[in-house]
Amino acid sequence: MDSLTHHWLKRLTESRKPAYLVIPDLIEEDLASGRLRPRDRLPGLRDLAGALQLNYTTVARAYAEARKRGLLDARAGSGTFVRGRTQTLPLAGGSSVEMSMNMPPEPPELAARLRESSAHLFAHTDPYRLLRYQDFGGTPDDRAAGRAWLKERLPECEDDMVLVCPGIHSALVALVSQLARPGETICLDTLAYPGIKAIASQLGVRLQPLPRDEEGPLPHAFEALCKTGKPGAFYCNPTLQNPSTLTLSTQRREALADVALRYSVPIIEDDAYGWLPANRPVALASLAPELTWYVTGFSKTFGAGLRVAYLRAPTARQTQRVAGALRATTVMPSPFTVLLATQWVNDGTAHEMLDAIRKEANVRQTIASQELADWHYEAQSDGFHLWLPIPPQCDWSASELALQLRNQGVGAVAGAAFSTDGNPPNTIRVCLGGPQDREGCRQALQVTAEMLHHPHRLRSPLM
Repeated sequence: MDSLTHHWLKRLTESRKPAYLVIPDLIEEDLASGRLRPRDRLPGLRDLAGALQLNYTTVARAYAEARKRGLLDARAGSGTFVRGRTQTLPLAGGSSVEMSMNMPPEPPELAARLRESSAHLFAHTDPYRLLRYQDFGGTPDDRAAGRAWLKERLPECEDDMVLVCPGIHSALVALVSQLARPGETICLDTLAYPGIKAIASQLGVRLQPLPRDEEGPLPHAFEALCKTGKPGAFYCNPTLQNPSTLTLSTQRREALADVALRYSVPIIEDDAYGWLPANRPVALASLAPELTWYVTGFSKTFGAGLRVAYLRAPTARQTQRVAGALRATTVMPSPFTVLLATQWVNDGTAHEMLDAIRKEANVRQTIASQELADWHYEAQSDGFHLWLPIPPQCDWSASELALQLRNQGVGAVAGAAFSTDGNPPNTIRVCLGGPQDREGCRQALQVTAEMLHHPHRLRSPLM
């Protein structure tokens, strides 16, 4: 538990909320992210008070609040445990419905095309090439394919500004390590991709949340932060944001880019979902090209296993700078997946499959609108996740609902996993791409709706 309490101590010092409320938030967040698991034993009150430099009463009050939220069980003579049921079903790779991992739906033609393309590659490629070290950042052909893909969003993109990376996450690790030293700050939305939180924590970089409204991070809050202490970068997931599904308007993008330009703050534009909407807004990298590090990839457009990303740097010189950081952390992307991505871009498969996935996402969003018709939630027709607030009358906390859904064989993620300001919304993210077929998607949503309608009714697990 040493690493856990160290993480909690750091968060407590950064939060303005009372410690007795922060600790339950941290338990909820760590349970949602997997740092804590059901049945994990937590430190005793006095031990935790000493580790966190708090008094005994504060920690006792925090544990009481966590029990009230349904996060903890206290057993006399045994200690305090993270709440969970022994019959909880394993979701990843199991027989239940995985809706906690945000991945695209898999239309039947995708598997057929993957087999066909793979067979072609193995038949026409020197097999030893797949086993050797590759040019870091991609061969000239791979980078040309990356440029061709990016030019649809960034017409001024050139080959010497593009790197081929083993997934968006690895590119973000390199960028954060280059743009902010330990103890420095990166600003972002109050809701964000959990991976950026994990990266910042690992590298010792502070995350400064910017207040938001219904259109996203507030430009005047960004400017106020720039005036008081220039951040190392502004991180943004501007299209079909994970988790809120929000797509920033052109006006909001222009306002944020204007602040970045006036204060020379680099922008990390994580456009993981940027190719999904049929009508795509202007990229931040087009509004502030000299400051923006733009990254997109195929894991959120074709499949999580196709870990190929394209990183566009502001200049050719900066491309080489970040290439060193990528080489140090990842060595190189998988030769086979890069060859597959290059082939798909060049022969048109990428666009065909993207269109098929978009159509499947449209169908699944329609199913969601039918099964969750009684509940308000945020979603976009071309996306494959939704953001579902828990109504007060349902008498659930988001983490408790997520745990109960998991007990019924349906995966979902509580809002705490995405919160950057220590004040998580009572909301869950539900991903529609995980179920193998539409009927599985419908059944899982029916279980979710029934949980919301009848929060005290227990069901047998979904098989």
